Amino acid sequence: MPSRREFLYAGGISTLAALGPHAASTAAPNQASTRAHAATLPPLWIDGLGVPGGLDPGKELGALTDAQLVDLQDSSLTAVNVTVSHVGNGMDAFERTLYSIAGHERELARHPTRLMKIQSAPDLQLAREHRRFGLIYGFQDTSPIGSDLKRLELFYALGVRIVQLTYNNRNLCGDGCLEPADGGISRFGRDVVDELARLGVVLDLSHASPRTIAQSIAHSKRPCLISHSACRDLVDRPRNTYDRHMRQLADKGGVFGIYFMPFLRDAGQPTGEDLIRHIEHAVAVCGEDHVSIGTDGFVSPTPLIPAYRAWHREFVERRRREGVVSPGEDPEVLNLVPEFNRVDRFQHLAERLQARGHSSARIDKILGLNLARVMGDAWQ
Repeated sequence: MPSRREFLYAGGISTLAALGPHAASTAAPNQASTRAHAATLPPLWIDGLGVPGGLDPGKELGALTDAQLVDLQDSSLTAVNVTVSHVGNGMDAFERTLYSIAGHERELARHPTRLMKIQSAPDLQLAREHRRFGLIYGFQDTSPIGSDLKRLELFYALGVRIVQLTYNNRNLCGDGCLEPADGGISRFGRDVVDELARLGVVLDLSHASPRTIAQSIAHSKRPCLISHSACRDLVDRPRNTYDRHMRQLADKGGVFGIYFMPFLRDAGQPTGEDLIRHIEHAVAVCGEDHVSIGTDGFVSPTPLIPAYRAWHREFVERRRREGVVSPGEDPEVLNLVPEFNRVDRFQHLAERLQARGHSSARIDKILGLNLARVMGDAWQ
């Protein structure tokens, strides 16, 4: 079953030749000019899960349009974790994931001065400095590797740097958040966690069951990520995460990401106030060094027109038929926060947080620096 991102942006984005070295100066850099240059750089903001481009219900998705490329530039984002994996236990998960990666590679090759594949911590700084939108290849399920641990090395070679262990249902690695038995992580799942640490890939525990989260964090030798979730002690939905697991994640150096999804409230369309409430609760539980944003949405604004609402209703119903819909998904509740349905949503969030008394340093941590740290820890 294709994930939302695979369904919406099938065939997306691609390899880039490595950046050439900067021309080196034989003289020591002037400190004043260095400070001035740093001041002109955009912030290092990262969407922990998102989709480059946008959705036009009247058209098939394909290559990024000129308008969508402008949106990437105007978003103030340095990079986004973009899902390249197939989601679900289908027999063709491996092949479909390879096709998805190939599509992303094509898109990178089409726009080498505007897009950049992120494979290391220095790449994030280069993308920021050169104002190229960074794509971090991520999985939202381990189904593409099947039972073959060696496939992780293959996908690493293709640029995958974030791997989510489970997606809602049970797979060979463990239980997702919809499994009522909550059997936790499997023996094979522990081997996967170890191999990800060896390779230098970030372990993502979004969509996992409570026991899978707790056991994976305990077993992992590196800080983990929950890239897109919300606070289950505020809203008791399976896709959200309990405070005790958020603390466990933070205590081991990990980062917890808040999404812009319906699970921010018990019913109805989530609001900006709901989003801020979850962010501030996460900061209180985890500390400001362990909270991030993973919107789980498009970079370009979604057109709130009847055609989109009809598409969304069918999308939710199809997920229900396929057994992957999570409690809280509603055909009449859109997968976005209307106030933040804008290309500059990160800048708007920064302004909202600043108005509530959060410091600029804390805001920059939440909007990107915390994710950059965890990625850098894994990618060494």
